[in-house]
Amino acid sequence: MDRDTRGVPRREFLKAAVAIGGASALSACLDREDEAVSVPSGTDDPASLPERQHAWNAYAARDDAGNVLPPRHHVLLHLDLDGGDPGDDADRETLETALRSLERAYEWSNDGLLFTLGYSPAYFDALGGRPPEVDLPRPEPLSDIEDPALDEPDAILHLASDHASVVLEAGQAMRGERDTANDEPVDATLTEVFSVADRRTGFVGDGLPADNQDVDGVPDSEPVDEDAPLYMGFKSDFEASQATEERVTIDAGPFAGGTTQHVSHIDLGLRQWYEQDGREEREAKMFCPAHASEDRIEGTGENLGSDPGLDDSPPPEETARDDGIVGHGQKLQRVREDGRPIILRRDFDSTDGGRAGLHFLALQRDIADFVRTRDAMNADDISSETAVGRRTNNGIRQYLSVTHRGNYLLPPRGRRALPTPEGEDA
Repeated sequence: MDRDTRGVPRREFLKAAVAIGGASALSACLDREDEAVSVPSGTDDPASLPERQHAWNAYAARDDAGNVLPPRHHVLLHLDLDGGDPGDDADRETLETALRSLERAYEWSNDGLLFTLGYSPAYFDALGGRPPEVDLPRPEPLSDIEDPALDEPDAILHLASDHASVVLEAGQAMRGERDTANDEPVDATLTEVFSVADRRTGFVGDGLPADNQDVDGVPDSEPVDEDAPLYMGFKSDFEASQATEERVTIDAGPFAGGTTQHVSHIDLGLRQWYEQDGREEREAKMFCPAHASEDRIEGTGENLGSDPGLDDSPPPEETARDDGIVGHGQKLQRVREDGRPIILRRDFDSTDGGRAGLHFLALQRDIADFVRTRDAMNADDISSETAVGRRTNNGIRQYLSVTHRGNYLLPPRGRRALPTPEGEDA
C-alpha cells in the first residue's frame, strides 16, 4: 500500500487533509506528498487557454484504453455575494484578477489545476431575469422518493487536481488566507467579492475509496476493492458512456461556449450494496443482467476498455419481466443521441460529514438533458410489479439517497466574472 514513513496510508492522509482544509492541513499535506512532485506553473496569456471553462478533456490524463482520467482531488466552494449585491465593474475586475492569478500559478491540467466558476438561477433572478437561450431552472426534487435540500448559492467554484496540495492551496489563496499560489503572487481573492457559504470535498481514482472506507456507511464485512476508483466498486468513466464536451456546450446566445452544471450530493447505502447481494447481482444491477450471466466483467471493469458494451443489452422491459432486474447502465441506453449519452459526468466520492457519499456533477447543454437522464434512471415505467411476481430490482437506485441538488450556468471564460443575464461583464 502507498504509505508514508509514519505508517498512515498516504492517499488516505491526503484525502483527509483536503476535507479538513486550513493552513495546518496544507502544511502537513505538502510535507507528505511526494517530494518529487513539481506542480507546473500556468500562463500569462489568457488567449492560450480554452474559451470553454469546461474544456478539461484535452488537458487531462488518459488510461491505456483512452478513457479520460478525472483529477483525483476536488473542492466545491459555495459562494454568496457579500450583501447580496450583484456587483459592479470594479467587483468584476477584482474577480477576474483573482481567477487569472490561479491560471498564472497552475498549468491547466490534471497535474496543475482545472477549475470552473458557475452561477445559480437565484443569482440571475436577483439581476432581473434568466439568461436568454439557456435552460437553467431552479433545482427541484427529481423523483417521488427524494426530498433534497435545494442548493442556491450565488455561485459555485469547482477546483480539481491530481495533487491534494494544489486544491488546498488554491482554495486558501482564493479565500485570502495566503498571498502566493505555487510561488506566484495572488493579486486578488474571491472573498473580496463573495463570502464562502459552504465547502465540500471529494476524491476519485484507483485506490482512493479503499483508503477512505473507515466512515459511516461502509461495511466492515465487505471492504471496497483496493483498486476501485469509486465506492460502488466499478469504473464509470468509459469514453463511450460520456457525452462529448461539444455535445454539452451551449451553441447559441450570449453564453454560447458555456454549459450548464447540475451538482447533487448523494448518501450511498454501501452496507446494503455489499452485504445484501453477491458480486454477480451487483454486476447485473450496475451494468445489465446479461453482463453478469455471461461473466463479462473482470475486477472493476478495466477489461471493458473504453466501452462497457451495453449497446446490445436486452430492453429493460424484457429483463424486468424475465429476471426481475434492470441494470443501471442498461436503463441509460434509452437516452442517447448518435450513440452517446447527453450528459458528461464528472462525479467523485466524498466523506463529507463522516459518511460515504458521492458528489454527482454533470454537465449538459440544457438542464432538461439531465432531467431526461434522471428520469431514465428512475425508470418508473418498469419498476412496478413484474411477471415474475416481485418488484423489479431497479438498477442502483435503491442504494442512493439524494441529500442536495443545485443547478448552475458555467459561462464561457470571457464572461465568467459576475455576468448579467445578457452576458455582459467587465
